[in-house]
Amino acid sequence: MGSNSNTFKPVQESLLESGGKVPKRYIKEKEEEEVIEDIPDLVLKNDLIIDLSLLSSSFPNELEKLRSTLTSWGYVHVINHGMSCSFLDQVRDVITQFFTLPTHLKEPYFIKDNQAPTDAPLNGYGSDNAYKQVILNWNDNMHLQLYPPTKHNFEKWPSIPESFRSTLHEYTMKTKMIIDEVLKAMACSLKLEEESFFKLWGNDENDIILGRFNYYPRCPMADKVHGLKPHGDGSAITIVLQDKYVDGLQMFKDDKWFKVPIIPGAVLFIVGDQMEIMSNGIFKSPTHKVVPHSQFDRTSLAMFCIPSPKKEIGPLKRLINKDRPQLYKNLKDYAQIFFQSYPENDKDRKIHDVKLRY
Repeated sequence: MGSNSNTFKPVQESLLESGGKVPKRYIKEKEEEEVIEDIPDLVLKNDLIIDLSLLSSSFPNELEKLRSTLTSWGYVHVINHGMSCSFLDQVRDVITQFFTLPTHLKEPYFIKDNQAPTDAPLNGYGSDNAYKQVILNWNDNMHLQLYPPTKHNFEKWPSIPESFRSTLHEYTMKTKMIIDEVLKAMACSLKLEEESFFKLWGNDENDIILGRFNYYPRCPMADKVHGLKPHGDGSAITIVLQDKYVDGLQMFKDDKWFKVPIIPGAVLFIVGDQMEIMSNGIFKSPTHKVVPHSQFDRTSLAMFCIPSPKKEIGPLKRLINKDRPQLYKNLKDYAQIFFQSYPENDKDRKIHDVKLRY
């Protein structure tokens, strides 16, 4: 594999080397009994789709819907955010073009085996092998620090396709504006000052956005592997641009898995662990996973808003009272705690370790 022989091996190469059979290290240890349902159309329309243009004090019903949905589901589809469908397609296209390049053209961006997830910020193209999991995810990914621009590591930013860097920079800056607006709306929905959640993310030069570009190759045993195992996000907030055609993301709620549909023109806004902590458990960081497809490849982009490791995170004082005591510890560098291991299920998530016991 050239000079970077100590790097990971893409999933597709592992499949070819095994003669088209899925290697055992990707296959689930046991068959999991799961209840999987489609989100009812009425629930999706009434609760899970938020119009960004209506998120202001002038439209209290939309604010209340945001609060209620992030309390119960932990994520929303955001529409009317100012980015056109054609621009979102352009973002998807440059991502797909990179992942479909021949391996030797992607090799300069490979992550070395000795780079661990705790080496923040993680930069480069690799897989979840870095977590030393027993069972691997059917997924290749690339991590890039997307914000602030002053901290771009262009050695790890693809130069092919030629428009990759400019397109992702533009998308990041536009997405940052959306994040700011939704964070203000989340605070207002709890009757807080609109800048309250910027104490968590957005007011420190060491606050970052880390992009995870995901590639899920089609899998002949799609029902026997994980694209991404069940997990929560260690971020404050995560923004996801889904594949335009191929679904696969699922959310866990009420002891069931629900398929997350693709909404044209929407981006997903997901509550991370650190927002759950700061909201004192009002907003929920949902457990979610990705299931690969048997016939089609799938790509996505997840952008993680990660607070400065020097910033102390804890529940806002105004959200602590006799009816809702402080539910989480005050702490710094939650990402360091989060990346200590890769959870295999909901009960192993690191957010449970920082809860206060009464």
